[in-house]
Amino acid sequence: MANEEPGWELYRSFLAVMREGSLSGAARMLGMTQPSLGRHIRELEERLGVSLFARSPQGLSPTDLAHALMPHAQAMASASAALRRAATTRHDAMSGVVRITASDVIGVEVLPPMLTAFRKMHPGAVIELSLSNQMENLLRRDADIAVRMGRPVQDALVARRIGNIPLGIYAHKRYLEAHGHPKTMADLSSHALIGFDRETPYIRSMRPAGLPYTRELFALRTDNDLAMLAMLRAGYGIGFCQSGIAQRDPNLVRLLADSFELNMDTWLAMHEDLRRNALTRALYDHLAAALIAYAQPGSPSKKKRGTSRTLRSATKR
Repeated sequence: MANEEPGWELYRSFLAVMREGSLSGAARMLGMTQPSLGRHIRELEERLGVSLFARSPQGLSPTDLAHALMPHAQAMASASAALRRAATTRHDAMSGVVRITASDVIGVEVLPPMLTAFRKMHPGAVIELSLSNQMENLLRRDADIAVRMGRPVQDALVARRIGNIPLGIYAHKRYLEAHGHPKTMADLSSHALIGFDRETPYIRSMRPAGLPYTRELFALRTDNDLAMLAMLRAGYGIGFCQSGIAQRDPNLVRLLADSFELNMDTWLAMHEDLRRNALTRALYDHLAAALIAYAQPGSPSKKKRGTSRTLRSATKR
């Protein structure tokens, strides 16, 4: 039975050990000594009245209970970070911290010039950029603003539809000079294709019928989108690329444009309570305008305003 409610510092140490996989790694991450961190773990176990790690000469091994507690500790970490961000930002001030989450490719290839322009306008802004292809929870305040490939389904979010970001099939000029241009979709199967390693439900839902795009056909397999893009630029083979990114590189050639285009439904979202935060709202509006323009590469006349609305009731399922 628990004797006393553990403090956040104990849970923080527990979370660090779970993330780093060792006391030494967790101690380095937190800037603590290993003995101090070990005392935190023992104290947390004593206060909870449970065993969180099995001890062995090889180190600590998390128990099933430790794995079960992990998401709750992560929620505490998110809440703590959100509190710190809120404490640094007055609602009417144009300075403070805003945390953005986006996919790897959007965060590395698309957002940097947009965020740089915003920072020039608001030098008091501090941006935290969390890149992951996993959906972070805005309601839990894992982030303040999210760029999402798909309509948000959580309640109490303000969401704006950016539009469809087009993807095409591309190859580097070096690859095409060495291997020739595919003339039909069927020709792709005789080329070096760059694709996924593990097929997810999202990939299955996005793949058009008739496209020879299966794992067995790939000459390079990876689940890292940035690695796919790097291999495409290196001339390894043929793969998908966002049209807005490809148009920046004259060496990337669009293939089978009349036969194939894939569109990613893209949204920008934030918690509705943050609408009253001047800095967060300004960044949200800035990103919305910039992303809408990005979603229409090479077609200024087709730019459309996104649809902004609160998804309190419309997204309930």
